[in-house]
This record gives sequence, structure tokens and C-alpha cells, in this order.
Amino acid sequence: MPTQEEIELQAAAFRRLQKHLMEDRTDVQNIDMMNLAGFCRNCLSRWYAEAAAEKGIEIGKEEARELFYGMTMAEWKAKYQTDASGAQQEAFAKAFEENVGKD
Repeated sequence: MPTQEEIELQAAAFRRLQKHLMEDRTDVQNIDMMNLAGFCRNCLSRWYAEAAAEKGIEIGKEEARELFYGMTMAEWKAKYQTDASGAQQEAFAKAFEENVGKD
């Protein structure tokens, strides 16, 4: 079992990743992250909700996204998201199925 210090370090690393993705690299599109790495900001927000559920805390999909993004998904999309090309969408369908499962 991790020590309290390990948990705190893991939490600090997560917060740094979140800041990096939400403040420093808003130019990186979720679709590109998913296609390249097999996860994106939405995955991180889903994992957050899943971790909460393991502790008996219910957090819905939109609430988890807002907690992770620091704004609503609609606000994020309007500020930072660009249209995906056909090739990006095709690659995403494959990456999503491989890494998340069938929708």
C-alpha cells in the first residue's frame, strides 16, 4: 500500500499534468492526444470519476469534465478546440475502440 507521502507525490504529479494540459498546452487537441497516446483530457476526467466511484462518491460525466477542465466542456470547445480532419476522425475511431472500448 502506498504511503501517505507517495499518495501526496502522486497527487502533485497529477495536478502538474492537469495544469500542463489545461493551461500550458491548450493548443494540443484531445483528438491528437487520443490518436497518439491512447488517452486525452476526457479520459483523465473519466478516470477521476471512476476513482471517485471506487470511494462511493458519484460524479457524473459532465461534472467530472468541469472539475478537470475548470470550465464546462462547451466553454473549452469554444476557446480551444478546432475542427478535426477526416483522417483525425478515422484515427480517433480506431484509437477510441482500442483504448476505451466500443461506445
